[in-house]
Amino acid sequence: MGEHVLDSGPVRLAELLATRAVSSVELTTEVLARIEDTQPTLNTFRVIRTEAALAEAKEADRRLAAGERAPLLGVPLAMKDDQDLAGEPTAFGCAGDFPLAAADCEMVQTLRAAGAVIVGKTNTPELGQWPFTEGPAFGVTRNPWHQGHTPGGSSGGSAAAVAGRVVPVAVGSDGAGSIRIPASWTHLVGIKPERGEIPPGADMFYGISISGPLARRTEDAALVTDVLAGRLPGDDTTLGATRRDPGRLRIGLSFRSALTGYRVRLDPRIRQAVVRLAGVLTGLGHEVVPAEPTYGLIGLNFLPKSTAGLYGWLAKVPDPSLLDQRTRKNMANGRRVGRYLVGFAKATEGRYERQVGRVFRDVDVLLMPTTATPPPPVRSWANLPDRELNRIMVSACPYAWPWNVLGWPGVNVPAGLTDEGLPVGAQLLGPAGTERTLVSLAAQLETVEKWADLVPPGSAGAGG
Repeated sequence: MGEHVLDSGPVRLAELLATRAVSSVELTTEVLARIEDTQPTLNTFRVIRTEAALAEAKEADRRLAAGERAPLLGVPLAMKDDQDLAGEPTAFGCAGDFPLAAADCEMVQTLRAAGAVIVGKTNTPELGQWPFTEGPAFGVTRNPWHQGHTPGGSSGGSAAAVAGRVVPVAVGSDGAGSIRIPASWTHLVGIKPERGEIPPGADMFYGISISGPLARRTEDAALVTDVLAGRLPGDDTTLGATRRDPGRLRIGLSFRSALTGYRVRLDPRIRQAVVRLAGVLTGLGHEVVPAEPTYGLIGLNFLPKSTAGLYGWLAKVPDPSLLDQRTRKNMANGRRVGRYLVGFAKATEGRYERQVGRVFRDVDVLLMPTTATPPPPVRSWANLPDRELNRIMVSACPYAWPWNVLGWPGVNVPAGLTDEGLPVGAQLLGPAGTERTLVSLAAQLETVEKWADLVPPGSAGAGG
């Protein structure tokens, strides 16, 4: 196996596997070694499937030798621990002795049908609630760009594993920015697909959450999006969009966040990074103009679904007494209020789609920050009381969650590094039906920015 071949993404790896230039067993063996090497530092995995993954890789090599082809046949991949994988627990960041899943969820069935080798399940905060990945059940997951900082959350284990060159690609889920936030803080491309595009898993929080990929390159994230959506290579694919010019677009530059009741202060370093990207887009021939959506009280639609979704997990937790007291409080809110208001929230979705959608009469795409701050230090939010945690969390991450209410597509793209070497990101956002436009635009940006050329110092690809 050539040096650093594993640092290629799934598009290139699938080509190498199909030509027998590399075997799935070789790739999977190297991935498992990288997991073992980085667990003491990055701590990205909750479940490591050493024997099962090698068996799947051996079977993939047999199929490849027989001439079979599939989009991810033999490619090692990680998944977030919020979906059922047969024979493994689905702890979703919680402590306790969870039962083994009896069957694969629909998402895993789709990945298996595409030939993916699932090496394990990645860490996530308790029930995916927070934009940091740490907790008593598994410890602290760290950012490969600076191990004293969080990779974000809730798909933080997936993000750190990909950014740290432990795995070539991973799947996360996005319920309030949970793909885009960690992608932003680890210098990755993260796609939140449009609602209804990806089959739902065990529990997708009343429609605000959806699964999607985290990758170092746009084409790799696009390929996994196609796989999750069940698209065939001959279809009008997201991967195909990465190879097409997006045309000249009118792009709205936005810095306004939705009303939350908490003060938001955008870090000037992030503003500068997003403005720089706007300049790059102008240089690529696009028109960039100021544009601000009207959000109104969209948070009133989000909160019932999120708290009711949390309460829905209560029956799956073997020992609720082990849950964080803040989780128990949020679940109680879901029991008392959230589930009764879900119907009202669903009934008002159309109102917010029309209200926010008016901005797209004037622009094709929005460009805005993904977060308001760079990645915070680890443990900085660990023991905060509930109200203070909510204040700091919302103030740091106010930009992503409205798109979960709307169900529209969004793509995080890397926007650069701070002077301290911490990644920051920007979102490309659009209304329904614009996922391929967003991905095409991200791919065009990548031709200039060359994101994957930068390797974090704490990664397996950097040698330690």
